[in-house]
Amino acid sequence: QVQLVESGGGSVQAGGSLRLSCVTSGFIYSRTCMGWFRQAPGKEREGVATIYSDAGYATYGDSVRGRFTLSQDHARNTVYLQMNSLKPEDTAMYYCAAELHVNTCGFGRQFDYWGQGTQVTVAS
Repeated sequence: QVQLVESGGGSVQAGGSLRLSCVTSGFIYSRTCMGWFRQAPGKEREGVATIYSDAGYATYGDSVRGRFTLSQDHARNTVYLQMNSLKPEDTAMYYCAAELHVNTCGFGRQFDYWGQGTQVTVAS
């Protein structure tokens, strides 16, 4: 079955960096929209970044653009979220998500599959 397993979260000082990984399995990594979302306590879920498996570019939420970079490794069926210049407001649970068999990608996709999340905490 489809599985998404996130890792790489942790605690870091403001200005620091973390790299999150999302290892996918149970499907062919093609025609897939991958996304990272985050949710802080008491706040709505927020789209962080998306990337289409068959394209080389990613889209980003306004609050992370220029600081975060989403990439993918087809050989490992893994997506990576490099997070630089972290701020306390980046503190949240980060989730990897996927929607399969699609031709487009973006925050508006349905994202049928979700990982269990990885916590990111940024201290001021």
